[in-house]
Amino acid sequence: MRPNSLHAADIAHMVHQQTDLDAHGRDGAILITRGEGCRVYDTEGKDYIEGMAALWCASLGFSEKRLADAAYRQMLELPYYHTFSGMGHAPSVRLAEKLAEIAPPGLNHVLFQSSGSESNDAAIKIIWYFNNLIGRPHKKKLIGRLRGYHGNTVAAASLSGQPLMHLDFDLPLSDRFLHISNPNYYREHTPGETEDAFSARMAAELEQLIEREGPETIAAFFAEPVQGGGGALTPPRGYFQAIQAVLKKHDILFVADEVICGFGRTGNRWGSETYGIQPDMLSCAKQLTASYQPLSALLISDRIHAALIEGSRKNGRFGHGFTYGGHPVACAVALETLAIYEERDILGHVRAVSPVFLEGLEALREHPLVGDVRGVGLIAGVELMADKAARTPFPVSAKVGQRVQDACIAAGLIIRAIGDRMAFTPPLIITAAEVQEMLLRFRRALDDVWAEVQAEPPLAAE
Repeated sequence: MRPNSLHAADIAHMVHQQTDLDAHGRDGAILITRGEGCRVYDTEGKDYIEGMAALWCASLGFSEKRLADAAYRQMLELPYYHTFSGMGHAPSVRLAEKLAEIAPPGLNHVLFQSSGSESNDAAIKIIWYFNNLIGRPHKKKLIGRLRGYHGNTVAAASLSGQPLMHLDFDLPLSDRFLHISNPNYYREHTPGETEDAFSARMAAELEQLIEREGPETIAAFFAEPVQGGGGALTPPRGYFQAIQAVLKKHDILFVADEVICGFGRTGNRWGSETYGIQPDMLSCAKQLTASYQPLSALLISDRIHAALIEGSRKNGRFGHGFTYGGHPVACAVALETLAIYEERDILGHVRAVSPVFLEGLEALREHPLVGDVRGVGLIAGVELMADKAARTPFPVSAKVGQRVQDACIAAGLIIRAIGDRMAFTPPLIITAAEVQEMLLRFRRALDDVWAEVQAEPPLAAE
């Protein structure tokens, strides 16, 4: 490696996020130079099918000229303006209007931020503010789920149930952040337990936590319709119906984290629609702009908005905001993205391609490494298992998921290993032929790692 090469500079100066930094110091990163459709290309010219849409994001792929043109036009007209202190601009107003039009019923008001983390962080602040304003100052605790992921700010990371994000960061921040079990039916169900019975048990666990802490102290429950950081994990049958009944009983808000699921990923515009969720607040990002610009939105109900107005009367103004929230260039790109979704019937395309995707992954259940496959729309997770009959996982030290991810990279496929669960979220524009090629590369990677595992001495259980 030349001392002045791009890779050498990367190792010397770049701190990569969610990365084994020790290994990066030895091996460096794969540096992507360009994208075309559903593929990206590295500095060596190698092509990869982006089976993760670049971290759940690039819904329209990597070469949508209309979005580049929308950004350019807005940069020429008004490259930046804020929305503080009664100021604003047309792109943010039109986008808020559009989001209210397509939102789940009752979510008529919008706050803009630049990332999903900021959106969920804003939700946390507003929930606390809301309860203070309506005379419930003790109703402040928030419930997330183990393996749930809601972002990297201090509060959102505390809410997330990701142990690695807590270790040595002094998180969770306080005892206001509580967690219930990860609803992974395949791994966690008892012998003979149906999905409906498992969901009822998860709801009972939630109710026990609420009663133990005191319903008067619990403010809200946060959940992704399909868990992203938990491994592209779909909920078991009846799960959200059972959970919502408990929340309604105890007057606890439901915040739907649609940062990954929103705008067609599950085959409907919202994951909430797919799973019958009726949220009080909804956070969205990523596919809002197809990630061509950083932008997120928090949608809130009329009831919460009315409290914000009352708080402004009480305190003189609404004391919350982000400098780049509702950036005009990002909003212009979002408006163009939403127009493309409608004009090209992206929802219809997802529904047409989804069976090829899901049935192709389902066919891999016969592979010796594959224990379970679950998905919806164009998001799915494949669970790797040492003994699928007994549901015995591989020892963590075997790093089987990471090895499969590395083998996929070698085969020209980018997916994400979340432990030993392989996550897929390809761009929403992927074709049936591209899905077939993606599955072919994935099977090749599975075969390569299985050959390695067979050649190794048996691993002791941990």
